[in-house]
Amino acid sequence: MTGKHVAVLMGGWVNERPVSLSSGRACADALEARGYRVTRIDVDRTIAAVLAEAKPDVAFNALHGPFGEDGCIQGILEILQIPYTHSGVMASALAMNKVKAKAVMAAAGVPVTEHRIVDRRSIGSEHPMAPPYVLKPINEGSSFGVLIVKEDAQFPPQELSRDDWPYPDVLMCERYIPGRELTCAVMGDRALGVIDIVPLGHGFYDYEAKYAEGGSQHILPAKISPIIYQEVQKLTLTAHQALGCRGVSRADFRFDEKADGTSSLICLEVNTQPGMTPTSLVPELAAHEGYDFGDLVTWMVEDASCCR
Repeated sequence: MTGKHVAVLMGGWVNERPVSLSSGRACADALEARGYRVTRIDVDRTIAAVLAEAKPDVAFNALHGPFGEDGCIQGILEILQIPYTHSGVMASALAMNKVKAKAVMAAAGVPVTEHRIVDRRSIGSEHPMAPPYVLKPINEGSSFGVLIVKEDAQFPPQELSRDDWPYPDVLMCERYIPGRELTCAVMGDRALGVIDIVPLGHGFYDYEAKYAEGGSQHILPAKISPIIYQEVQKLTLTAHQALGCRGVSRADFRFDEKADGTSSLICLEVNTQPGMTPTSLVPELAAHEGYDFGDLVTWMVEDASCCR
């Protein structure tokens, strides 16, 4: 492996740029420590020309969000015939579209929650769904644009009527699922452990809870029954395979234990480009399985290919 040339793609121009830069730097440092020749590329709209000139053996995709996670950069890498990490064009585009991903997962037997598509400009003063519910952009990550409407809310969020609303007008309105936030990752063809995420000082697992130091507590392995633990792993692998994902992915769930002894487990989404920052979940899950950070990124590079 020594001397293999890896281009680490990071940054970009969307909301998740800071997270991507953090992921990219950590991965580049680890790959250099393992003997790879690394070119760090802060991605902009000239990326095709930059890659054609750099001629890497492998592209490590550390981009997050639109253009890096939705099949766009994957398509460029396919055209240039540069092997790359994570999922391919179709799986990336499908998983990034929350509505279409839910349809595919539901057809595969993965439980998802009720939702409808709404235009923020048409919501007005009437709730699009009886509260509590969640409004979220269809194609964003890292909880950008997510609004939680509580049960006692009289009106929809006022942010929706802003002239400077920074997200697309079409949103997904989803039934709010109470309970614990569980997450599980797939590495290759097997599910890793299950983490119970406890946001600290946050109403939900938002951007700050995800990326700020001390923003959340990660309980690994999650203190849930073995039956639920194994079910989370099974559903994570099922969702990964149904969407056609490759390499590493992560699925997020809500687990609601009711007072009457019943419970529900709902898959919220699958992330094909999980964070690789110091506070990220996938490196923690891999470490629990005996892969340190260097092992993890090395495995991802050696797993890279085209036609994913």
